[in-house]
Amino acid sequence: MNAGIVTDKNQGSQTMNRLLPLAIDQLFFSTGQEQLLCNIEAQITDNGISVIMGHNGAGKSVLLRCLNGLLPPTSGSITWGGKDASLIATRRQQTMVFQKPLLLNRSVAANIRYVLKLRGKPVSLSAHFLESAGLADKHAQPARALSGGEQQRLAMARAMATEPSVLLLDEPTANLDPVATQLIEATVLSAKQQSIKVIMVTHDVAQAKRLADEVLFLDGGTLTEHSASEQFFTQPASNAAREYLAAYLS
Repeated sequence: MNAGIVTDKNQGSQTMNRLLPLAIDQLFFSTGQEQLLCNIEAQITDNGISVIMGHNGAGKSVLLRCLNGLLPPTSGSITWGGKDASLIATRRQQTMVFQKPLLLNRSVAANIRYVLKLRGKPVSLSAHFLESAGLADKHAQPARALSGGEQQRLAMARAMATEPSVLLLDEPTANLDPVATQLIEATVLSAKQQSIKVIMVTHDVAQAKRLADEVLFLDGGTLTEHSASEQFFTQPASNAAREYLAAYLS
């Protein structure tokens, strides 16, 4: 990664993000008879990194997809800067990176060039993004032949190439080695420095401590806590969060 990447999570620009505030109002989501999200209410107003945590099946990834407009709520609403999350104009200002990277069946460089062309940007910029991801020497290789960590770094570089206002990340370092994890986290902090709003799902408590400015904790599809990172990790308000953190520390 390049030398300009921020390493202190408390640093970063305070430039206003045009998609904020994010308002979640009485959000329900269900499939068939199964209710996955239940009456979620939250306001996110600040730049920085918001981390969504909770047990498996708590609804974290479902919530992230609802925020991106991929899943329409069963009821309730989600607005970004006062505009509905499902609007194409709203979604075009966001980029989502999944736990399993979705890469084009093209070269590493072509994956970056593709999004640059879509955004009307010079394809020559692809070299910068590949360099920042540590993939410059692999630019001609098939993207799907990369290792898991390299694929995720490419997915992150491609996301940053779109110059999003919001970066949505669904467990981007799951099953990655420490070196790949460190590189991904550096990109997340770089996004924060650029006033890109980051909302990230993770199971990794240590990672959340390193990155989060605030934590949204889900339990059984319900938002049981939404608090500043320091408060969440030192004085969690809900029993569910206390039990979750105690299991990590035990």
